[in-house]
Amino acid sequence: MPEEQSSAAAPGLVIVRETRHGTFDQEIIAGKHHLVADEPVDAGGQDSGPGPYDLLLASLGACTSMTLRLYADRKQMPLQRVEVRLRHFRVYATDCAECETKEGMVDHIDREIRLDGDLSADQRAKLMEIADKCPVHRTLTSEINIRTVQQS
Repeated sequence: MPEEQSSAAAPGLVIVRETRHGTFDQEIIAGKHHLVADEPVDAGGQDSGPGPYDLLLASLGACTSMTLRLYADRKQMPLQRVEVRLRHFRVYATDCAECETKEGMVDHIDREIRLDGDLSADQRAKLMEIADKCPVHRTLTSEINIRTVQQS
C-alpha cells in the first residue's frame, strides 16, 4: 500500500489531506492517530473538527500541561491538575506594548493556566516560569524556517 494511502504515518511524520467531504474538511494522520480538521460553518466549512488555529492552541496547551506535570512530578510538588485555556486573535501592533513589531497586525495568544493542588506561592511561581519552557512555546517564540517543496 503506498504511504499516502496507509492508515498510519511514520514516526515524526504528519500527513494532512483533503477528505473532499466538504470545502475544508481535512484528514490528519499522526503516527497511528487520526484526526479531522475543518472550518466553522460561518467560514464555509462544516465544523466537523477543530480549525487550524484551534489545533495550534491545542498543541501549545497540551505541551504546557505536559511540561508542568513532568516538572511537578520530578520535584515532587503536590500538583493535582493543570488546566490551560487559550485564545488566539490578531491585534494592531501599536496596541501591543511588548511586541517588537510596531506596524500592521500581530498574532496574539492569551494563555491562562490553572494549577490545582496545595502549592506554595514559590512553587506556583516556578511552575508559571516553567510553562514558558515547554517545547511548543519555545518553537512558537523562536525563528521558524519552513521549507516547502512540491512532491511529484
